[in-house]
Amino acid sequence: SAAMLVGMMIVGTGAASYDDVTSEHNTEAIEVLQAIGAMVGDGESFNPDQNVTREEMAVIMCNLLDYTVSSYQGLTRFTDVSDWARPYVEACYTNGIIAGYSDTQFGGADPVTTGQAGLMIMKALGYFQEMGDFGSDWLVATVREGSRIQLFDGVDNGANEALTRN
Repeated sequence: SAAMLVGMMIVGTGAASYDDVTSEHNTEAIEVLQAIGAMVGDGESFNPDQNVTREEMAVIMCNLLDYTVSSYQGLTRFTDVSDWARPYVEACYTNGIIAGYSDTQFGGADPVTTGQAGLMIMKALGYFQEMGDFGSDWLVATVREGSRIQLFDGVDNGANEALTRN
């Protein structure tokens, strides 16, 4: 996945067309995510400073991994996920990318933290496939391994802070 994203790093005009994306934002990364259909704005705005919810992160992961989300329509494991997000959350859950807070609670409207998003990305890349891979603390293991593979390079907020669209 990482090789695919690096290979797609072609600067276009997509992010520049958003009124609220400036040079201080991650313009190139926004353009790549838009070009591959993983993350888009809502017309003229990208909302780079808006927090990403756990539901939205499931959508991003499904788009990155090209899951056939329609296969998960109608499944409702978690009771606190919006109707529009259910198939995305179920696809990520079924494929081992995400977990809920409990068997029935996902926290879909909660902001996804940098640590949670990092873990989802790392699981998609093949890291942390077994519960024992974490040791005693999933967040410490995620930050340690994510730092080792330079996943958090250029990320300015802490592991427990909300991740923004930027």
